[in-house]
Amino acid sequence: MDMDRYEHGVPSWVDHASADPDAASAFYSGLFGWQVTDLGPDAGGYRMAGLRDRPVAGLGPLMSPGPPRWSMYVNVDDADAIAGTVTGNGGSVFMPPMDVMAAGRMGVFADPQGAVFCVWQANEHPGAGIVNEPDTYSWSELVTDDVDASKAFYGAVFGWGGQTYGEGAGAYTEWKLGDRSVGGMMTRPPGMPAEVPTHWATYFSVADIGAAVDKIKELGGSVMMGPMEIEPGTFAVAVDPVGASFNVIQLKPQTET
Repeated sequence: MDMDRYEHGVPSWVDHASADPDAASAFYSGLFGWQVTDLGPDAGGYRMAGLRDRPVAGLGPLMSPGPPRWSMYVNVDDADAIAGTVTGNGGSVFMPPMDVMAAGRMGVFADPQGAVFCVWQANEHPGAGIVNEPDTYSWSELVTDDVDASKAFYGAVFGWGGQTYGEGAGAYTEWKLGDRSVGGMMTRPPGMPAEVPTHWATYFSVADIGAAVDKIKELGGSVMMGPMEIEPGTFAVAVDPVGASFNVIQLKPQTET
């Protein structure tokens, strides 16, 4: 699906940060067929990944302490106002809103349980130009220790509602902005190591989950779980060669948009 603009409260972009952007660029280019362009020294080594001459994700060096990671950006009308709402509801500001040249304005925050997320106030760069197609970003999922507190926080910050299916450890919440699904949430699985923090997981759609898993391994990544069938399709949890985790999912035909 081609996208030219995003509404307030809708995730609009993902980017990857690591100590080795060259290796990350080579891996994701090989896996998804992305064309990666270095935006030059003024952009601090940031690279734009594209398909069909449209931007689909970013890759760059780590700009703050922490492990290699994928980050989610939620489109907002006013990043500075969101910063106040975050702190007013128990969240933290990791990076106050700042201009990114003429592209837009961004901020980095954490919810009260410690899950990190970003916001994007678009100017020249509206966000991902293609989503929900094979080889593009398709979903973000919060893994948290407190579902009820997360519902309250993200409801206050972005106006999201949470519709929960099932009960107990297997329950799953679908984030909604009006009638639109904008992400998911689940309780930390019992088998997840304690040292893994609460976090937002990033999903990319693929045309063939088996071929994607084989390619991940061929390119030096590893598969931590799956492939596993769930209601929307079949997914796997992977780690790239520089240590960032991500998910791939082959959607069932009726869930593709």
